[in-house]
Amino acid sequence: MQRSGLLIILSSPSGAGKSTLARRLMEWDPVLKFSVSATTRPPRPGEVEGQHYYFRSPDQFREMVENGQMLEHAEVFGNRYGTPRDPVEQAMLAGRDTIFDVDWQGGQQIRASVLGGHVVSIFILPPSLAELERRLISRGQDTPEVIRGRMEKSRAEISHWAEYDYVLVNDDLDATEQALRAILTAERQRRERQTGLGEFVRNLMQEKE
Repeated sequence: MQRSGLLIILSSPSGAGKSTLARRLMEWDPVLKFSVSATTRPPRPGEVEGQHYYFRSPDQFREMVENGQMLEHAEVFGNRYGTPRDPVEQAMLAGRDTIFDVDWQGGQQIRASVLGGHVVSIFILPPSLAELERRLISRGQDTPEVIRGRMEKSRAEISHWAEYDYVLVNDDLDATEQALRAILTAERQRRERQTGLGEFVRNLMQEKE
């Protein structure tokens, strides 16, 4: 049965397990792909156009925004980042799902875009703030000052939990992965996403007894 692809917004505070869960989902279903962002910053050694980012000049980026070709965009440390509409729309029309690793602001913009009707938004919560801080410390990647900053940002992120379609508490990674699989499986079967369903039913009704 033909269907339209999903735009899967996956958000969480840093350390809640979002990246691990996204990786597991793509191992479960290799057709799932991360969206590729566009940026005005220059490419770093080893980065490939269209694989890591779409590299655009400031003028090109501004023109894409003005022409409605960005599903979401923001400025970070003097450079602009955003999600080009065309690759996502082509994947959606082909029945392929795209995962977006964006914060609540990016999620709001995508939901408000012309493709917003195809969005499934999921927020991942930690079991507690104490556990979240423990995970950040155990990674050994950040200074205490950076961790304090991440914790402050986490509170701000969590305050937007009610804006999402689904909210999962990641107290068990395997169980959370199974819940994500169940969500995607169910959302893919929604009547309005099955683009070939009308024709199938018409043919079904024309069959002779």
